[in-house]
Amino acid sequence: MKNRFLFTLPLLATLALPLVAQQGIAAADQQPLAESQTSLDANSPAANPDKQLEPLKPGSREGFWGHMNPFARKKYVQRQLGPIRDRTSELDELTAINSRMLKDVDARATAGIQRADAHATLADQHAADAANRAQMASQSAQQASTHLQSVSQVVQNLDQYQSANQVEIRFRPGAAMLSKNAREALDQLAEGMKDQKGYVVEVQGFTPGRGAASIQQSQHLADSVVRYLVINHQIPVYRIYELGLGNARLQSASGGQAVKSSPGSRVEVTLLKNGVGDLQAIQQAPSMSQPE
Repeated sequence: MKNRFLFTLPLLATLALPLVAQQGIAAADQQPLAESQTSLDANSPAANPDKQLEPLKPGSREGFWGHMNPFARKKYVQRQLGPIRDRTSELDELTAINSRMLKDVDARATAGIQRADAHATLADQHAADAANRAQMASQSAQQASTHLQSVSQVVQNLDQYQSANQVEIRFRPGAAMLSKNAREALDQLAEGMKDQKGYVVEVQGFTPGRGAASIQQSQHLADSVVRYLVINHQIPVYRIYELGLGNARLQSASGGQAVKSSPGSRVEVTLLKNGVGDLQAIQQAPSMSQPE
């Protein structure tokens, strides 16, 4: 019996030594584990995402068995792997926070680029509209300048009448009645006076002979022509200038020698125009050229 007891006692001591050593190691490791947990809570990504995490430190004690404990329990292993799992969770959380931040930055950058593109497009539209308005203003200014030059030229020539048409009315000797051919010629001349402005009619009577009798007879011939134009074609009297010249010889328009008068009784009717009609056409031209 004593031999059995003596044999069992050393065996129990041998088995108890690893258990006591492991418990001492666990007690010693609890304090670094608590400090590590405290530092992890203070350095967690949720508390301070911008702070860089410190690397994990290995335990200062290696245990009774040195580098390897052949009798390590499951709880001991869990305590050793706990900080690593916590650090992994923190890294996952930090990665998720960074991903959200990157997505937010990307969304803001995309929105900013879209707004910049919209503003650039709007600016291009305003620039194109301004260019079109400037071109239209330039064209309007050029048209106004051309119109002004034309009007100035027309105004300068208002008192300069130019011959537009001329007819000669023949009379039989001693007669003052208009023939059919004479009336047709006057009708054709009056047709070109309708709705016209800036014109005058010059009527000059001529008869052969000398003295006051010839002048009086030429005046009668001119009166018959004027009477026909006023009554039959409603030509205003203030636009008609008549004169009986008898057998007078008139100088040419260039101021040269006197023109030899034609034989027989006749009346020369001349339609003279100035630039008033051209001025009216110029005033209507810009309004017709404007876009609708």
